[in-house]
Amino acid sequence: MSIEPGADCIQGLRWSYMQIFNVSVVSGPSRGQLAVVGSGFRYSAESTARGADRFTLLISGKNRHNPGTSTLEVEVNPQ
Repeated sequence: MSIEPGADCIQGLRWSYMQIFNVSVVSGPSRGQLAVVGSGFRYSAESTARGADRFTLLISGKNRHNPGTSTLEVEVNPQ
């Protein structure tokens, strides 16, 4: 994702028939702030951000009737 320095991004994690039970942070960003918000996240970029940032989330839930987990790696680039 791309974001301007000092900006916030709120992103929901949903797809088709998926039910999300839990979202947790595996590794947090080094240049911004990250908060889990329900079944999504909020990323706030530093106002002096230079270069890419990244974080990893672990998502557990069920797709139709099949439970499982997914790892989501997000790379954040300044606009």
